[in-house]
Amino acid sequence: MEKTRMYPDHAPSVPQPGSLPGDCPAPAGATPSDAARVGGTRRLLWHLGEMALAMLAGMVLLGPLWHTAGTLFGAGRALGRPEVAALVMATNMTLGMTAWMRYRAHRWGGVVEMAAAMYVPFLLLLLPFWAGLLDGDALMVGGHLLMVPAMVLVAVRHRHETPAAVRRHPAALALARRWPSGLALLVTVDMWVDPTMLSPWTLLVLPGGYLLIGVVRRTLRGPGVLASQLAGLAVWVALTVIAILAGGRTAAWLVAFGWLAHAGWDVVHHRSGRVVPRGYAEF
Repeated sequence: MEKTRMYPDHAPSVPQPGSLPGDCPAPAGATPSDAARVGGTRRLLWHLGEMALAMLAGMVLLGPLWHTAGTLFGAGRALGRPEVAALVMATNMTLGMTAWMRYRAHRWGGVVEMAAAMYVPFLLLLLPFWAGLLDGDALMVGGHLLMVPAMVLVAVRHRHETPAAVRRHPAALALARRWPSGLALLVTVDMWVDPTMLSPWTLLVLPGGYLLIGVVRRTLRGPGVLASQLAGLAVWVALTVIAILAGGRTAAWLVAFGWLAHAGWDVVHHRSGRVVPRGYAEF
């Protein structure tokens, strides 16, 4: 069998852990130490944000697989136990986080420590849970709360680490450039596995997001831009009100139609590149 060719990364394609999109020059009069401190804080926050998204992607992608496997092999009851559910969730987050950290050229030492930050908080709470001092909700919430400072400590510890030599497959590079589409597909897969009718109020999320992002990015200027955004918001507000008043199956069809219309709205903005970043419209 022919081996898959691997290609080294190119600097413009994938930023290394030390680089942060959107870093701005230091203000006039700032000392080198001030600039380094501001840049380091931004990189740290960016890294933690990436970890959160990678963990979310791991949960969305792998959660349905656990559910399906539990159904097929009759392990649904075991997977439903609070301690098992907590460790499964930690595993899903760890796998997503590991894939992204290796993609971003973090060394295995930092990856292993970040994985420990996922598991150790839940493991520490298992003894009080088994002793009856904590219930299942406290185990899950407590583990996530303890996980946050653990992740920050690991990120701070490795913030000055030099990138590792990592080779990535061209498919991985292409997927990283289209990560909004990948994340949206993960959400879609989850909806296929566990179909849920969304609340009519969710129809206002995207048009509201367009207006908010447009205000922040100052991209609502220009002939007809603000008027079209307000008109779109008015249409979805009307659709939301009708769905709420109708209720039942009619509301479900109206919500479905509204989200399909959202897709068309996004396609138009993705092609024109107006108002929001292309990644937002792509997602």
